[in-house]
This record gives sequence, structure tokens and C-alpha cells, in this order.
Amino acid sequence: MLNVKLLAFDSFGVRSMATFVETDDLAVLIDPGVSLAPSRYGLTPHPIEEQRLSELWTDIKEHAARSDVLIVTHYHYDHYDPEEPELYEGKIVYLKHPKDSINKSQAGRASHFLDKLDELPKSIDFADGNEFKHGATIIKFSPPVYHGTNPKLGYVVEVSISCGGEKMVFTSDVEGPSVADQAEFILQENPDLLILDGPMTYMLGFRYSRKSLALSIENINRIIKETSVKSILVEHHFMRDLKYKERIAEVYECAAENDVSIITAAEYIGREIDMLEARRKELYQ
Repeated sequence: MLNVKLLAFDSFGVRSMATFVETDDLAVLIDPGVSLAPSRYGLTPHPIEEQRLSELWTDIKEHAARSDVLIVTHYHYDHYDPEEPELYEGKIVYLKHPKDSINKSQAGRASHFLDKLDELPKSIDFADGNEFKHGATIIKFSPPVYHGTNPKLGYVVEVSISCGGEKMVFTSDVEGPSVADQAEFILQENPDLLILDGPMTYMLGFRYSRKSLALSIENINRIIKETSVKSILVEHHFMRDLKYKERIAEVYECAAENDVSIITAAEYIGREIDMLEARRKELYQ
């Protein structure tokens, strides 16, 4: 059995994908980090955003204390916090490899983080392309895939967790998926629940091309048609665009035809969608 609890996401008003998963054997926390955009519309974070970040970070830390396993899919600060290494004390830790398939910036951060961790964790293993069994629970990682549409921002690992005939996949920062390798892991794993970092449409035509958006739509539609997925949470980069629904209209249509639910993390847990970053101008008014 899998019990998935969504702790902090962009539809909650912060930059994060922190996800807590309980299985029959253990509790796992994926990407225990949260942050805010330092600048949006030329504005710094609003006090409401700062308050939300504080609340959600407290919740993440409480769930970290309850976890047996902590996973870090890559070294961006909305996915881990190097300044609170005590979170990892006594835990089984699976990390994106700090030296292989990594860009310079993340390699520096990874080295600093490992120094901070020192001998605090119970164990540390590198995740890339590996599989770990804990009783009936299987935690499987993709080989490194692009953070986004090319290697410029480095690489991430996608995560599959299965137990008792149920499976979820967490993509980390694929910004799509617009690249074949990113989609391939999802198709192979065939999850019931997919937590997907969707297209980065708030940068459309600037740092995210229309071609990447078209490829992302094509790949999400393939996942809808070719897997047993029941729910897809399209989140993170995608939920920084107030026009998010119209950007992938074809996906919503395809999902409706195939009885698949396309929703935000907030909707999945019955919480109100709160796109604070995208509404920052409004907050200041």
C-alpha cells in the first residue's frame, strides 16, 4: 500500500515538490526543500509568501523527523536545504550523484552538502539508475535526465516507489517532459499516480520554446494513453503561469477521453489553489 502526502508545492504558494510517502515498510520523504522566487515582475517575495514558506518548511521538517528515507533528486534549494543537515541524522539517504552527470554549479553545492552531512546519516547511497528494496517496497531511480530541455541546468533523477501493487512516479524538475529520456522512465514504470514537473510556460518564448511545449503535450498524452495512470499532478514550474490551463488544453481533452485526472497538488488534497508567485503583483497592490 502507498499513502502519498503532498507537503509543499507551487500550487500551495511556494517553490517546492516535497512529497512524503508511507508504504507497508517505511516512510520516505522526497526533496525536503522549499524556496521563493527571489524576483518576479521585478518584485521581491511578498510577506504572505514568506509566511507560507515558514509554515510549509515547519511541516516538511516534522515529516523529515518521521521518515526512514530521505531523497534528494538534485541540488537546487527548492529541493533540499544544505543549512539544516540535522534533518538527515540517522536516516537512509539517497542522493543524486555529486560528480557524474552534473553541472558545475550543482557539483559545488553537492560537495558542500556532503561535507555538511559528514557522518550524520545512517547511510548514503547515490541514486542514479539504481534500485533499492525495503521489504515489499521498491524505490527505483531513473538514470540522470536533463533538468529541463538541455544539460545547461544540470541533471535530475526521477523516482519510482512501489508497494502492494501500487506505484507512484515523481519526476523532479523535467519541465515537461519534453525530452524522450524523461518520458521513457515514466512509460516504463507505468505508475498509478504521476507527480510531474510540467512545462515551464511562464517563460514561454523566452527560456522555454513553443517546440518544447508541443513535445511536452505530446509526451503527456502518450503517458495518458499508454500507461495505467489514474492521476497526473502537473505542478512546480507549470504552476507559475496564471494561464496554465489554456497552455495544455489538448492534455485536458485527452485525459477526459481516457478517464485520467489532470490536477494540481492543491486540488489533489482538497486545498485551494494559491499561486502566490504568479500573483505577486496583485499581492503588492
